Amino acid sequence: MRKVTTLLGMLGAVVLVAMWTGCASTKNTENLLSAAGFKLVPANTPQRQEHLKTLPANKVSMTQRDGQTYFVYPDPKNNALYVGNQDQYNQYQKLREQNQLAQEQLNAAQLNADWGPWGVW
Repeated sequence: MRKVTTLLGMLGAVVLVAMWTGCASTKNTENLLSAAGFKLVPANTPQRQEHLKTLPANKVSMTQRDGQTYFVYPDPKNNALYVGNQDQYNQYQKLREQNQLAQEQLNAAQLNADWGPWGVW
């Protein structure tokens, strides 16, 4: 019975972490886009609001406008769109890689520190 309770507790914790990570991931993406120089453009007209709904959620997409390439990320919660050019997108990719590496290092450090009842070898 203890094993089932422990297993259910661990499963619940994994679900909570996954949900928290999903929310944190969206906010983290928005922070990285801002840090890379993307501009937040409000969807302040009916046409912009409709266009915002057509963009894939939680994804940076490439688009063309007036012969220029832009990268866009919808933020429907704030009724806005993050817009950047190629240089800003490259900077976003670089920041995202650095952030991912830092997160992996943090996860490894936490895993190494959490041996629980096994203690230190």
